[in-house]
Amino acid sequence: MILIYWRADIRRLPPLNALRSFEAAARLGSFNRAAEELFVTPSAVSHQIKSLEAFLGVPLFRRENRRTVLTATGEKYFDAAGHALDEIGIATRRLIASPNTSAVNISVVPAFLTRWLVPRIRDFQELHPDVELRLSASTGLIDFAHSDTDMAIYFGHGEWENVDAHFLKSVTLIPVCSPKLLEETVPLDTPGDLQRHTLLQVADREDEWSRILKKASIVHIADIKSITLSSTSLSISAAMEGAGVALADLSLVERELEYGQLIIPLDIKLETRRAFYLVYQQNRQLTYAMQVFYDWVMEEIQQG
Repeated sequence: MILIYWRADIRRLPPLNALRSFEAAARLGSFNRAAEELFVTPSAVSHQIKSLEAFLGVPLFRRENRRTVLTATGEKYFDAAGHALDEIGIATRRLIASPNTSAVNISVVPAFLTRWLVPRIRDFQELHPDVELRLSASTGLIDFAHSDTDMAIYFGHGEWENVDAHFLKSVTLIPVCSPKLLEETVPLDTPGDLQRHTLLQVADREDEWSRILKKASIVHIADIKSITLSSTSLSISAAMEGAGVALADLSLVERELEYGQLIIPLDIKLETRRAFYLVYQQNRQLTYAMQVFYDWVMEEIQQG
């Protein structure tokens, strides 16, 4: 008697070139277009797909009115194969970008990057000299599935798809201005005095000043002078130059207040109902560097 055992732990994988040809043809709906993308001939694509069908023992395409379409089995296999190739591509890009787990690529909203994170980088390096931070500034959302970015810091309501979002800190705005602004003849002693000053507002967030002015019972908002800038950082810089009064979160202007470059002229504040969040791809296992940064930033936020 001969007993034959099949080891379930041994993977039966098709040839990669055949799988790539199949995925491209199924995604593009054409052998010719797949050939153009893969820089081979249509006959080469056809040959690869036939070899894959022979390997699997099932047809993946059928001819219909001079068109080649997926069979029901082909459609199911395309979903699985596409996902698998995406995962391989993502892993490859990450490995090339970070050949070891001691580097982490982080995208950060500009204001948080320049005014909170950068001043603390030296402390991070002293605590974790084995971890390399690769930082970039961005206000857009990251497609983690097709990006080399490992983590990001977003500003918003915490409702983003396909990411794990971890609350860092809420944002409460206060008015700030240069000390030399108070040396001018126009006073700034009460909220009502804001009507006589230039208000520095951030694009897409013009409602922030309106809400503060309404709280101060200032009704003729349209008559107040204002300058709109593209970011919080620019707004704060303009305030430091004496261009007007800006709104900023206290944690983002700590240095300027300490050095006397900015002051808080009025005891008013605005709860924005938005916050900073640390995010990364949903269900992703953190690398060593990602975990170190996560732990450090959470501890820094709590201490602050």
